[in-house]
Amino acid sequence: MSDTENLTELSFTVSGRISKPIAETYEAVADPAQLSRYFTTGGARGRLEAGGEVSWDFADFPGRFPVTVVEAVAPERIVIEWEGENTTAESGTTTTTFEFASIDDGTRTLVTITERSWRPTADGAKAAFGNCEGWTGMLAALKAWVEYGIDLREGFYR
Repeated sequence: MSDTENLTELSFTVSGRISKPIAETYEAVADPAQLSRYFTTGGARGRLEAGGEVSWDFADFPGRFPVTVVEAVAPERIVIEWEGENTTAESGTTTTTFEFASIDDGTRTLVTITERSWRPTADGAKAAFGNCEGWTGMLAALKAWVEYGIDLREGFYR
């Protein structure tokens, strides 16, 4: 039996270190005004708070995406669900978990993003790889924004 016969879902994890304290880094993700400055190029509406529903818009994928906040424990964790393609969930959503860990005596934050779950198919892999690329870009943009006030995505998609 091959490994792919036992594979029931696709997921990924990306992480990066931000040279700001955990509370400041968490806030840059939870606050729609800040998120709109470096990630959601079409804007974010609603704060990432437990039970809340927000929407994100991206210049590279026009149209508002509804985002449901499943859990928010400041400044350590945010869990969201949002629409995906070729997902294993009957609702057609994926689950994305942001974890924030204080490192280097509180001067830096390790941000880890895990998203799941797509079908273990070629189309599922394509959707997962696309989102992995997006979250990796988000981490780079987050770093540039909170450390230097630079919007890496400005003019990138339009």
